[in-house]
Amino acid sequence: MPAAHPVRVRIAPSPTGPFHAGGARTALYNWLFARHHGGTFIVRIEDTDRTRYSAPAEADMLESLRWLGLNWDEGPEVGGPYGPYVQSERVELHQRYAQALLDSGHAYRCFCTAERLDQLRQEQKQRQAHAGYDRHCRDLAPEQVAAQLAAGRPFVVRLKMPLDGTTVVHDLIRGTMAFDNALLEDTILLKSDGFPTYHLANVVDDHFMAITHVMRGAEWVPSLPIHVVLYNALGWPMPVFAHLPIILSPTGKGKMSKRKIVGADGKEYPVMVREFRQAGYLPEAMINILARTGWAYDDHTELFTRAELVEKFSVEKVTSAPGAFSYDKLLWMNGHYIRELAPADLAARCLPFLQKAGLVSARVSAQERALLEQIVPLLHERLHLLRDIVDQAGYFFTPEVEYPDPTLLLGKNMDAPATRRALQEARQLLAALPEWDAAQMEPPLRALAAEHGWKAGQVFMPIRAAVTGRTVSPGLFETLHVLGRDKSLARMDKALAALERLQETKESS
Repeated sequence: MPAAHPVRVRIAPSPTGPFHAGGARTALYNWLFARHHGGTFIVRIEDTDRTRYSAPAEADMLESLRWLGLNWDEGPEVGGPYGPYVQSERVELHQRYAQALLDSGHAYRCFCTAERLDQLRQEQKQRQAHAGYDRHCRDLAPEQVAAQLAAGRPFVVRLKMPLDGTTVVHDLIRGTMAFDNALLEDTILLKSDGFPTYHLANVVDDHFMAITHVMRGAEWVPSLPIHVVLYNALGWPMPVFAHLPIILSPTGKGKMSKRKIVGADGKEYPVMVREFRQAGYLPEAMINILARTGWAYDDHTELFTRAELVEKFSVEKVTSAPGAFSYDKLLWMNGHYIRELAPADLAARCLPFLQKAGLVSARVSAQERALLEQIVPLLHERLHLLRDIVDQAGYFFTPEVEYPDPTLLLGKNMDAPATRRALQEARQLLAALPEWDAAQMEPPLRALAAEHGWKAGQVFMPIRAAVTGRTVSPGLFETLHVLGRDKSLARMDKALAALERLQETKESS
């Protein structure tokens, strides 16, 4: 890239709802392109659709970008030399250039009422004719326009599109594209409330923010000839365009939903960035899967650090074909990145999920933090999502455990009396240990099993179920060590009582 034209890219979302994974992928590609070229990444809020604008949606978008680590160089909360970065604060500029297009004859005022436009659509539908505005006001005489204005008639400003020929533009991803002008509508540039539409606002703002490359979703391809005509009408140089592939649902059938995705397993899967975060995905995994949904460095590399993505990313390797979003691959990536985290880092990231579940206090104590840092190494290899910590470690934080089905306490091929005897002797042996240390627990328990002709698992399983309320847990002796002597023995006592009730119930039935 020539030094005289440093890369300047932007994302310009319309904050009408929570930030979607597709919007995040667009932001990521722009961010990677800017960082790869040593350029500038800009966030601009396109809030001119005032009927659908949502302040919470704007906050959600910015927070989602922060969570993903896509820091912006110019934009809201940061500022910059080309502000303001909120379109509703730039309306005067948009109106000025709408007027310039009127003055130069490249645009016109349209006084058609909503009723007339509805009737036009119905007639076109009945005739099976091409739908679109019929340019009824395009050639009004100056005196007709003046009369309408004098009467206070509301109007919109429409762009005069060419009536024949083709509009040709080159796209970095899709190559040269030609659009038949006869099929293009005189689109609205300025609404009757004085606010610009996307078409006018984004062209004006991209020009005055010195945007060099417009990288946006493929859904904007039909708008491309409108923007080309606008740039030419205003006499401005065009940025380079790159229209990114659509992200498909996991089945590959249809665009990724903006509401919900229900898998073959009947479960709902996240689609909004905040939903991925709430589900326990790491930003590292999200960045990786989004980068790989539409771009490939080679035919085999799946995992990239952020630095590697910045180094290797190029628009030339972005495909034009839609790509399916893979939740299976994302889950695998998430597990990989969880295992790469240092224990203290993983503990910090798990903490909000434990707090939300009420297992850890909102103002975490030093004791709770120390306990969590002991637990995390035991579960490091088992976690696929951060939220798994709640299910897999909850029993460490509760005062007691429950046994809804006391038969789970039974050793393999053992009844309640035999299990109760094994658990009672194991409890006495553990209580007598001089130190509550994992390394000192296993040998005497194995010796106990051998002495009575039990298999080791017939002793270990009742202990595990007694202290965790589960049949699956991390290493038994490490679990006992972290739980501590008092809590472990108290839970074994509770399990012994449950086994006694189970035995009495069977004897009385």
